[in-house]
Amino acid sequence: MNADKTDSNKNTPMIKMTNVKKSFGTKHVLCGVNLEVQKGESLVVIGGSGTGKSVLLKNILGMMEPDEGTIEVDGEVTTHIKGRARVELMHKFGMLFQSAALFDSLPVWENVAFGLIHGEKMPKAQAREIAIEKIRAVGLSAMVGDLFPAELSGGMQKRVGLARAIATSPEIIFFDEPTTGLDPIMADVINDLICQSVKELGATALSITHDMASARKIADKVAMIYEGKIIWCGKVDELDNSGNPYVDQFIHGRADGPITKHSDFVQKKSA
Repeated sequence: MNADKTDSNKNTPMIKMTNVKKSFGTKHVLCGVNLEVQKGESLVVIGGSGTGKSVLLKNILGMMEPDEGTIEVDGEVTTHIKGRARVELMHKFGMLFQSAALFDSLPVWENVAFGLIHGEKMPKAQAREIAIEKIRAVGLSAMVGDLFPAELSGGMQKRVGLARAIATSPEIIFFDEPTTGLDPIMADVINDLICQSVKELGATALSITHDMASARKIADKVAMIYEGKIIWCGKVDELDNSGNPYVDQFIHGRADGPITKHSDFVQKKSA
């Protein structure tokens, strides 16, 4: 009996979305998303601007509630949970925001330790030790911990954002356009750090990006969202032979194809 339960837990997706729909007025952004991320897997969702990538992420995080469908995290339905249950769920998560989203008024170490101090109520001295350890883990000097975000370059801010994302040793890490605004070399550095951090933690990762170099580097699997639906999902080494014309056009950045310059990525509800 216990063995059966253990096997069942192993097979339970860490994240599962079933027929998730989300609208804003007359705009239907998510049109029945079905997606699974297995435990320990790094899945990257690709798609153009306005296809629903950020809305998908915000629904999983609980920043938005879907109009229809269910979201499960580690086998538990989390679609509409609130209060303490939502707080407990958030302890499973780490997040690297697109703009790093650091607090300007706090020194770097306190930015990294924010979840430890305010979420886990850890004493500041202990939290600082962990923060400095994570700052070093992303390739920065311990002295950076006493600087303020405004004193850092964009690449350094991204590293600090990553250090904060991993500081609480989360089970799931979300990456929102992790290489946006970085030069190709720094973007590759961040991609390497993401791979290293996720592997060392044994975490599940869900990323959204339109940067194909990043997707190819950090993904085990890739899913493409288009017109509010997942239109293809497969292993990263299957990307170039997906057999899907939308995927093929997107990953090669071609102007000609089923995705046109004037495509309305966000679908309107039928009148």
